[in-house]
Amino acid sequence: MKTPILGSSYVLRSVNAADNRMVNLYPEVIPEGGKEPAYLQRCPGLSFKTTIGTGPIRGLYTLKNHIYVVSGNEFYKLDANFAPSALNQLLLEDGSLALLEDGGGILQENASPNVIGTISGTGPVSMADNGIQIFIAANPDGYIYNSLSDTLVPITDPDFPGAVTVGYLDGYFVFNEPNSQRVWITSLFDGTSIDALDFASAEAAPDNLVALIVDHREAWLFGTNSTEVWYNSGDPDFPLTRIQGAYNEIGCVAPYSVAKMDNSVFWLGADARGQGIVYRAQGYQAARVSTHAIEYAIQQYENMSDAFAYTYQQDGHMFYVLIFPSANTTWVYDAATGAWHERAGFKLGRFTRHRSNCHTAFNGEPIVGDYENGNLYAFDLSVYADNNATQKWLRSWRALPTGANNLNRTAQHTLQIDCETGVGLPGVDAFDDPTEITNESQVIINTETGAPQLVANLGTNVPQDIQTQPCDNLLGVVEDEGLSLVIESSATVGVNPRLMLRWSDDGGHTWNGERTVSMGRSGQYGTRAIFRRLGMTTKLRDRVYEISGTDPVKVAIMGAELRLSGTAA
Repeated sequence: MKTPILGSSYVLRSVNAADNRMVNLYPEVIPEGGKEPAYLQRCPGLSFKTTIGTGPIRGLYTLKNHIYVVSGNEFYKLDANFAPSALNQLLLEDGSLALLEDGGGILQENASPNVIGTISGTGPVSMADNGIQIFIAANPDGYIYNSLSDTLVPITDPDFPGAVTVGYLDGYFVFNEPNSQRVWITSLFDGTSIDALDFASAEAAPDNLVALIVDHREAWLFGTNSTEVWYNSGDPDFPLTRIQGAYNEIGCVAPYSVAKMDNSVFWLGADARGQGIVYRAQGYQAARVSTHAIEYAIQQYENMSDAFAYTYQQDGHMFYVLIFPSANTTWVYDAATGAWHERAGFKLGRFTRHRSNCHTAFNGEPIVGDYENGNLYAFDLSVYADNNATQKWLRSWRALPTGANNLNRTAQHTLQIDCETGVGLPGVDAFDDPTEITNESQVIINTETGAPQLVANLGTNVPQDIQTQPCDNLLGVVEDEGLSLVIESSATVGVNPRLMLRWSDDGGHTWNGERTVSMGRSGQYGTRAIFRRLGMTTKLRDRVYEISGTDPVKVAIMGAELRLSGTAA
């Protein structure tokens, strides 16, 4: 029988009801001609690009041919090769400035790692541009970067009240004032200039604004318990006007959870009745996209207000990535399938929040910044580790399909995971038997006693007169008299990748020990990943299976076949 391994992450308050966890895997629907209607594929790994500053990476932004980075309290500009760049004044031989005919300085670009300027605060930043300037809202401070002069200056206009989030609308920067109902605009095409009267209040409800976002030339203003949508009416006194009827009584609990994706707006909601539901805009109304399982997980967190989100697209999947830093957890919604999954790092044997902290699309790649240091990475579907660190994936599911459990005991004989096999990496596995060393002519090299000289791979028993010395991509073999033979050896991890299985017979409360089977060495496409002799279910007459893996290899799971026998017990 087919056991329902496909699906999404869905773990309920009672694991006896549902315990379908999915970490670092996501489903892709196969509309026609597929072996199954869908399959599970591994989430992208992190391909290292560069380190910039000390981090964390608080914000990324792309303007024209450059990527702009807020790393810690420093602001950088990187070129297409991810090299720091800056514009400096061109000097003559005598040290004086080289000037244009109009008296302006001549700027030249270099690749020095100069800091363009400093940004206050420690949390996420919000950014928007008007083609020349980038407005950086650092709550409460604001900054303007000018791409022509390559300068970053704080907004010092005495009428500037501070900014939490910022957007761009018809030549104006639009931002919300901290701890207020007020939305402001800057002067037309000039983020450094603000008029004391260029604000309005979102007063349809008495709650404060927490965030705004500009979508389809409309400004969505999110309060703690309500949302309003404004547009540019051209009014000479204040151009933004509330759209009649574009109001709903659902607000936002986390200012930086608001993000655009799939021709819509997503956010972590709150209203007078509660909080912790993820919504997307349908027209001017809020449509729930989170499930009871996701909402149960979110509402266990002590702090939701520090959540933040980014969105990105890869291979036609559009992902809303919702990060809860205080809960050390990352949830991801895939708009292509409507399914949720977890993204996670793996540290000291435990899942942690994903390393990504923010995103921008640059050079045709989704680029993310690290939450602990100054690293930038690309999401890469052909990389199966997180900057060379282990990326563990996991899937748990009910052995029997919904409604098929008649509460009789079953003997479960075999479980075959229908996955792509033969995905192992070239090289020598750590647990292979020792092999003979030969010279270039393939003649076996013998020891002093005439026996073949052996090289033992890491993890095996080493003959007494041979000592292995592991080093980067090499194994050194030392004989009794100190002679050294060095042979090339490929990386051992992933040569013979393993699937790990465990199961629970009490609904997911406790688990048995792990078993492993091979996913096939490189090119062994006929390998069958089968677990045998799986025993009887116990008193509860229920079983949850869990498979996982850590090898840096491709993972594609089409389904699973379970052979079992029913009993009358």
